[in-house]
Amino acid sequence: MNLDEVPTVIDVHPPHEPIHGWRDFFLHLTTITIGLLIALSLEGCVEWQHHRHLVHEAEASLHKEIQSNESGLAGVIADVQNQQSILKQDVVVLDQMIKDPEAKTHQHMSVNFHIVGFDSVSWKTAQTTGALSYMPYDRAQEYAALYSLQDDFDVAQKQAVRDAIVSIGPFLNEDVTDPVAAAKQYQSIKERLEVLQGQLVLVDSLVTGLDAEYKKFLTAHPD
Repeated sequence: MNLDEVPTVIDVHPPHEPIHGWRDFFLHLTTITIGLLIALSLEGCVEWQHHRHLVHEAEASLHKEIQSNESGLAGVIADVQNQQSILKQDVVVLDQMIKDPEAKTHQHMSVNFHIVGFDSVSWKTAQTTGALSYMPYDRAQEYAALYSLQDDFDVAQKQAVRDAIVSIGPFLNEDVTDPVAAAKQYQSIKERLEVLQGQLVLVDSLVTGLDAEYKKFLTAHPD
């Protein structure tokens, strides 16, 4: 068991000698009061030091985690923007396929979007240990806002991946020979890709905003 977690027991002993008069009574009461105040002060100092150490460890870990997450965002932004360009070209190709579904050759299409993971162990640990409750409110709010934005991005990119899978599904069993049916199928695929384009706009906005907020935090708190 951690020694800091052992409850403090304060003993109050009766006087060793008989009390003679009010003067002895008040002297003894004053002695007890001073002793209790000293004991409580020492206990408070120990708890304060423990909480201070807990916050220091939590902030050091959170700072390191945020630095690690931020360091990979440039590649994520480039990947999202590259995929947006690819989808734009895919829509152009589909327009050609819709106009001429019987053409023997068409330009290459590609849908390739992957999920990027972020570390959040330090954040979860700070919540579990109660370290956040001992931080200044403004600082705790900064961490909460950063990790909330990170969660929003995670949800958006997972939705984008689901949209990507739905978009490429028709290609997996493409055996339509009727030109009219093929044109309808290509139109359906185009509409799904346009939904994915919209989703990637949101993903791009979130990851760009996350990168800006991480940089702002690390600039304000370099250590």
